[in-house]
Amino acid sequence: MSQSATIKLVQGSAVSELPLDQLKEKLLHYREQVALTGKQLDWNYAEAAFPYTIESKQDDRWFYLQGTTPQYKYIIFGNGNSNGEGGLSTIQVVLPDGSTHGDKAKANELCKYLAKQLQAELTLFNGRTIYYNPRK
Repeated sequence: MSQSATIKLVQGSAVSELPLDQLKEKLLHYREQVALTGKQLDWNYAEAAFPYTIESKQDDRWFYLQGTTPQYKYIIFGNGNSNGEGGLSTIQVVLPDGSTHGDKAKANELCKYLAKQLQAELTLFNGRTIYYNPRK
């Protein structure tokens, strides 16, 4: 059974919406950052921290990360709007059937990174919510 996490771009977030091409840029920036960390440690950390390639289909609503090793298979990223909450822009992260425990761990890590960068509200795969947005 597939699982999903949601990043909501709420009032006070860094951006009000994030197109898929900008989301891909954020993931590539993450990969660059971990590569620099690996360079400092004199270790190829980029392959261990981001063992995926970014793949797209003809559909403009989603893309997926395909694992490069047997421990990692797929993570799907997509955009949407939550109609029940005033039309807030959201980023949906889905672990399809056949995803591994490694995929779930990496997806949690990537969700936390993205939500922190965007100052957004993150609902994890287990239903818990983390607020990275400034709240009063």
